[in-house]
Amino acid sequence: MVASIRDISSRRDLQQKLRETADFNTATLASLQDHIAVVSPNGHILSVNRAWTQFAHNNGAGPDLAIGEGIDYFDACRSAAAQGSESAREALAGIQSVLDGTRSSFSAEYACDSPETERWFVMTVLALQSSGGGVIISHTDITRRKTAEHRLQNALDEVKSLKDRLRMENTYLQEEIQRTHNFEEIVGTSDELKLTLQKVEHVSPTDANTIILGETGTGKELIARAIHDRSERRNHPLVKVNCAALPGTLIESELFGHIKGAFTGAGADRTGRFELADGGTLFLDEVGELPLELQSKLLRVLQDGEFERLGSPVTQKVDVRVIAATNRDLSKAMNEGTFRADLYYRLAVFPVEVPPLRVRRRDIPLLVWHFIEKKQTTLSRKIERIPDPAMDALMQYDWPGNIRELENVVERAMILSPGSTLVLDDLFLLPAEQRRSRNPRQSLEEIERTQISEILEECHWKIKGDGNAAERLGLKPSTLRYRMNRLGIERPPKRPR
Repeated sequence: MVASIRDISSRRDLQQKLRETADFNTATLASLQDHIAVVSPNGHILSVNRAWTQFAHNNGAGPDLAIGEGIDYFDACRSAAAQGSESAREALAGIQSVLDGTRSSFSAEYACDSPETERWFVMTVLALQSSGGGVIISHTDITRRKTAEHRLQNALDEVKSLKDRLRMENTYLQEEIQRTHNFEEIVGTSDELKLTLQKVEHVSPTDANTIILGETGTGKELIARAIHDRSERRNHPLVKVNCAALPGTLIESELFGHIKGAFTGAGADRTGRFELADGGTLFLDEVGELPLELQSKLLRVLQDGEFERLGSPVTQKVDVRVIAATNRDLSKAMNEGTFRADLYYRLAVFPVEVPPLRVRRRDIPLLVWHFIEKKQTTLSRKIERIPDPAMDALMQYDWPGNIRELENVVERAMILSPGSTLVLDDLFLLPAEQRRSRNPRQSLEEIERTQISEILEECHWKIKGDGNAAERLGLKPSTLRYRMNRLGIERPPKRPR
């Protein structure tokens, strides 16, 4: 009898402990921020905690729609999967694998769109260690972590973009350092040059697109730099593109950039010059050589400030001032249909003409001494005197290659000078009439054709490399080819041996 009373008391104590344990477990589940549900082996939800119910309520689920106690969780997952939810399909397969015993647990991250914002959760499934079996499913809110990850990834992408741009700017600046400029500062006091500089002063503070017109070698790039340096964009880069020096197939990539795989040989993304010049100035040298098919794309950037990298559907916006330069007669090119009139008028908001050297002869002595001072160190020469006949010869020459030709002539003369007195080529010591064409009735075009042909013959028709004709004429190789084509100059066929 006493033993029976003890057994009853023991059972009551055990039941009390079980109730206390159940209450403790229930209170613990209720206090957790994770959304927790207990699911039977056949997929029915046996119980849920407060966070689960609250989440359903906050997301607009009423009593008839809430996935709560008594609901078939598997049916809910199948319904969502049928509507295209890959995460629901993955969850169903993961729960089934835990119930089958093929895996001890399952977890997966997924996005859940609420009425207010996108949220992220990680779903964890554990086998229920009881005679009835089943699983415990918890959903942990990881939105803050994912948001931080996204922000970090965006920051890393931005850093990468800035690094790529910095790398491109660094590459460009290195190219600029390696490139020899025509001259470093504007030299001269002639009225013709003063008029040009007045125009530079007028247009520099504005954002107006500008076209610089002038013969080759007159210093159009220097004028472009002067405009940029006096503008509000001077703290941003001045980026140069020589439209005549690049094949037509590469100019589009050079201007607008390309993405990896855009064409054969495009092994990596490349930032174009328009992106590099964002906030600054883009100098399009020899713009008259731009292929017609690219002129419309350039016009779009000038009108809308938008473009796409080659091979990319993404439209990019830039804030770029464009300064163009050409030695071509664009009016003639427009009449011939090789240059778009609408592009010309977009570029030529404010034209600036650079005078040729032959109309500003009073600047020649200043330029000669400027080049002497510039090159004395590199050539290890100290020139202190220029004989009057030599200066007179330089003053009387017509300079078809303009300032670039003058610089080359001065450099050659310094190399020839053994002492402190400048010694010119024999050509310049001849009387002016002997230096001109033998036929005084020749047109300027004929004179130019004769001079270029003679120099090409003397240089064995070499346009590039050591002792080339372009250097002798004070021209760029691309400009010499253009003039040869315009003047109809062709190398005569080789005679058979």
